Amino acid sequence: MNGFSIREAVESDANAICQLNSTEMGYPFPLDATIGNLSKLLNNPSNKIFVAVLDDSVVGYVHANDYDLLYAPHMKNIMGIAVSGEYKRQGIGRALLQQIEHWARETGASGIRLVSGAARADAHNFYRSCGFSGNKEQINLKKMF
Repeated sequence: MNGFSIREAVESDANAICQLNSTEMGYPFPLDATIGNLSKLLNNPSNKIFVAVLDDSVVGYVHANDYDLLYAPHMKNIMGIAVSGEYKRQGIGRALLQQIEHWARETGASGIRLVSGAARADAHNFYRSCGFSGNKEQINLKKMF
């Protein structure tokens, strides 16, 4: 697909990102909280958020951050990627991943990682087509306060 562009996110992208999180990823989250989180992340150099824009509308985004461990080299971790359903399979997701890869290489990372839900088979196939490979199955646990 031609006609879309990729740029760094800005605070005014919060509404579109909030909508993508809800409709495409199934993560409804209050807009005011999304605005606050986006503002905080945009001011944190260990995070990078890019958006895909088509006809002045945000139709996708990717968020990645530093991933540093005591037992592995520095990498970037994709925290979220979403493309509006009507624009999937048109190169937008791939372009967003390429932008993160460029940022990762530019900042000296040795690679990129991501975690994807077990039921997201189409997403897994997409990631593999972009050069990602699976190395394990895991269970993600959390404890909320």
